[in-house]
Amino acid sequence: YTILSKVHSDRNVYPSAGVLFVHVLEREYFKGEFPPYPKPGEISNDPITFNTNLMGYPDRPGWLRYIQRTPYSDGVLYGSPTVENVGKPTIIEITAYNRRTFETARHNLIINIMSAEDFPLPYQAEFFIRNMNVEEMLASEVLGDFLGAVKNVWQPERLNAINITSALDRGGRVPLPINDMKEGVYVMVGADVPFSSCLREVENPQNQLRCSQEMEPVITCDKKFRTQFHIDWCKISLVDNTKQVSTFQEVIRGEGILPDGGEYRPPSDTLKSRDYYSDFLVTLAVPSAVALVLFLILAYIMCCRREGVEKRNMQTPDIQLVHHSAIQKSTKELRDMSKNREMAWPLSTLPVFHPVTGEVLQALHTDSFQNTSMPLMQTQQNLPHQTRIPQQQSTGQ
Repeated sequence: YTILSKVHSDRNVYPSAGVLFVHVLEREYFKGEFPPYPKPGEISNDPITFNTNLMGYPDRPGWLRYIQRTPYSDGVLYGSPTVENVGKPTIIEITAYNRRTFETARHNLIINIMSAEDFPLPYQAEFFIRNMNVEEMLASEVLGDFLGAVKNVWQPERLNAINITSALDRGGRVPLPINDMKEGVYVMVGADVPFSSCLREVENPQNQLRCSQEMEPVITCDKKFRTQFHIDWCKISLVDNTKQVSTFQEVIRGEGILPDGGEYRPPSDTLKSRDYYSDFLVTLAVPSAVALVLFLILAYIMCCRREGVEKRNMQTPDIQLVHHSAIQKSTKELRDMSKNREMAWPLSTLPVFHPVTGEVLQALHTDSFQNTSMPLMQTQQNLPHQTRIPQQQSTGQ
């Protein structure tokens, strides 16, 4: 059921729906498409890479995958055709690139998907092999050895390889380059008989407990795989399509392949232009109107709702207003005096009584003073009606 074919221009292949399809792109064939090395006698080992796509589209169909590790290894197309594609020829354009001379060669692969009479097989099991990469598992010898080991354990009449998926396509991580670690691969096989007792040992409560504790379960038939394949029995999936119920793990729909969403339909070129004037007005006019209303309300509160001086004076006691008025007048007089120092001294700064006898003196008018050189207080020599105090004499005189 596994179809392996070499590359030929416009080659027709006839895979079956639901059965693994493998097509190898051999570098040796494409070397003849490119000119040899300039120097005769040298071995041609040009690095060659391949690009595969569905004719008229930039990528391959959803069920078809491609892998090539290095430019010095062969490319592989693999996948499991679906029933929806039965009877529809699929033309795959294969373009080979010579990385030394930058030349290209193109061939077409016509895939005619046929319907399988025994598809789908009712009992399907998916194994996770930890010590294999997908391109290693796609080799016919390795895949044949694995199917032989499964057949010895399962003992079916018909056994098919349904699909192969890399662990990276199922959310796995790229392993570290330590001890040649592999990324792992999922292999799904189908048979026409129920699962054997060895495969159902995974459902035992003891093995499920060991799997939950990340320990290896005890499987009696593991030794038949251990010599070449290291199987993670905790990730095995058993599907019984006769009951439509998974016996161990839920089936992952799509097998890592995105569902076909149909052809892309771009928008029409006759779309009418949209007028954004109304949107512009709504975006600017409405916020501006709200801001203007808020500004008017704030201006009314700040300017038109003030209490005023009259209301303040009516609520203030009279004695407080008198004191305040007196303070203002005194302050104004002092400020005027500081500004006009050439003017005559105010009457409030002149003496009005005799400092010795206490006799009241006549008020002095400002007209009798010519300048402001007069002292603030008159001395006793300048005061009128001054009484001289006799001085005591010494006894010798």
